[in-house]
Amino acid sequence: MAPQTTPANEWAEARPGTGSEHPDELPATNYLQIERTFCFADLSGFTRYTSEHGPLAAVDRLEEFRRVSRDVAAKRGVRVAKWLGDGVMMVGTEPTPTIAWGGHVISHFKEAGVEVRAGLATGIALLFEGDDYIGEPVNLAAKLCSVAEPGEILASCDVDYLPNWMQVLEVEEVDIRGVGSVRGIQRLGPRLD
Repeated sequence: MAPQTTPANEWAEARPGTGSEHPDELPATNYLQIERTFCFADLSGFTRYTSEHGPLAAVDRLEEFRRVSRDVAAKRGVRVAKWLGDGVMMVGTEPTPTIAWGGHVISHFKEAGVEVRAGLATGIALLFEGDDYIGEPVNLAAKLCSVAEPGEILASCDVDYLPNWMQVLEVEEVDIRGVGSVRGIQRLGPRLD
């Protein structure tokens, strides 16, 4: 007996907000409120590396960072939202793959002697004009990245979404410029057992 299938249009119509709405039913705004997980990551000490090794060596390192970031994103099911010089903004529809992306990239570069740091947050943001994100989780993820130590992920997320090969190393209060003190920030790392 063949498995029962639902036609694609019925499946899409059963899920509101999937883009299947009739044009007359769409809101007049140029944004949507959506829940996403945001991860900002950058190469620690990139300015110093450029100064010590020159711009050609820096470009080589940056090309490798971007190549690995894209490759891991494709394997994890997250997307590069934008490149930020020696950093990147990643967006995932689910927390687990986005967290795994951060851990994967940090681990990859640690083995190569390059340190990457990351900040991660999940929450409701505005998808603005179809290709940009605005809101508290975006800002928090960026600011957590800026205060993370090399080789570290600072995260504001539900720990139930951690991949089984990662763990919470510490829950701490983090002082963030322009925001103040934020409690409950998890420092994430690979599971050692």
